[in-house]
Amino acid sequence: MAESIAPLKEHDLPDREKSFWRMTGPGAVMVGLSIGSGEMVLWPWITARFGADMAWAAVLGIFVQMWVNFEIGRWVISTGESALTGFSRVTTKVIWIFMLMMFVLAWLPGWARATGVSLRHLFFGIEKVGADWMWCVPVYLLIFCLLFGPKRIYSTIEKIIGALVMFIVLSMIVVAFRIGTWSDAAELGGGVLNFGRITTTEDFSFMRFFGAFVFVGAGGFGQVFYSYYLRDKGIGMGKQIPQLTSALRDSGEVTQQTGYIFPDTEENKRRFRDWYLYIKLDNFLYFFLLNVFMTMLFMFGALVVLYRQGIVPSSSTLIWDLSLVLESTMGMFGQYLFLLVAVCAMFSTQLAVADGSYRMWTDMLHTTVSATRKLSESQLYFRLACFFMPIGVFTVWLFDTLAVGVLDFFFISAAINGTAMAIWVPMILYMNLKYLPKSAKPGILNIVMVGIASLIYIAFALFTIWEKVAG
Repeated sequence: MAESIAPLKEHDLPDREKSFWRMTGPGAVMVGLSIGSGEMVLWPWITARFGADMAWAAVLGIFVQMWVNFEIGRWVISTGESALTGFSRVTTKVIWIFMLMMFVLAWLPGWARATGVSLRHLFFGIEKVGADWMWCVPVYLLIFCLLFGPKRIYSTIEKIIGALVMFIVLSMIVVAFRIGTWSDAAELGGGVLNFGRITTTEDFSFMRFFGAFVFVGAGGFGQVFYSYYLRDKGIGMGKQIPQLTSALRDSGEVTQQTGYIFPDTEENKRRFRDWYLYIKLDNFLYFFLLNVFMTMLFMFGALVVLYRQGIVPSSSTLIWDLSLVLESTMGMFGQYLFLLVAVCAMFSTQLAVADGSYRMWTDMLHTTVSATRKLSESQLYFRLACFFMPIGVFTVWLFDTLAVGVLDFFFISAAINGTAMAIWVPMILYMNLKYLPKSAKPGILNIVMVGIASLIYIAFALFTIWEKVAG
């Protein structure tokens, strides 16, 4: 059984010695995590189905998540602990609930499947050469090599996802200028300002709209991953915590990664403000602005290419249909460019999800199961990767056999992740108010914004439960 979490140890905050641009990275990784679900799949499909009317919800969903990220960053700066360890300080019982949710999500590897399907489209077009699960095998093998080849896992992920995000942004800007006009951009902008407009149909219920709203950005457990990236980047007290390393290169030491707390001196107050400014810039510039920009680029493509022509793709052919119509306007270059963008977008998300999930499982097991503490973080992370990757391949085979589409994976994942946020978003605010020094506690604006976010996610969870029971 689990032992109680050791108390936070007192330690001065380290100085922030580097400029923001020299420490940039975690926010960009979060963009790479976000881009392959709501941005690339859900919201373009909604745009193809209904036009730009509901674009406001995508922007608002990312904006709300930004304030939650502020509080995750506040906890990491002040303690060096992951958000999940902070949840354990409130109650370890909630970790068992998260473990159940994460186990279910492990059987819904939508991004791995979408990456494999996009690869098949790139090489063989719409023809189904090989089953979906077969194309997932090289995806997982590449992820395994990237996670365990280099010594420091986060550094590799940051570089790869950063390069992928840059390629995607530049490519989609080229596509946008080639296929659309300023009037098309104005129509999409009007949808952003069309606050409160919701259209539902038999195949797109309010439940699905709510799920897309929650899942845009890095919604759900993906936001919890942000604390691991900040810690490995050495943000705030994260400098005091050893980085996660590859078990094939360095087995790591078996240590209890208890966090720290700083005395409320004037010098520590100054250091906290300096670090928190980094968090605000990282989230506003990357997580909010870049995320919104990329979401709008993909929605713009769906608006001009699909909605204008009355094409509503099925869940399994959205990417192919977009590329096919681009081929008619931009030639083969446009088609293959978009397919390559799709592969990069889906892979960046799958890479971040795989890493973040294995980190979170490592955290949860170390917190709740004492026997696992005999293994270092690196060793347990490696074993979990070897366990869950084959499950991902098997699940793709199973659901492909049952004719369950990729879009269904994403909507089910959105429901589970949204329900999880109803639990942990209020907890992050509570633990920051309870455990942090007075100078580091959230102010009234942050309390209000995270309080609103909590109410939104709680309403989503209750609505989900009510709909399932009523159904």
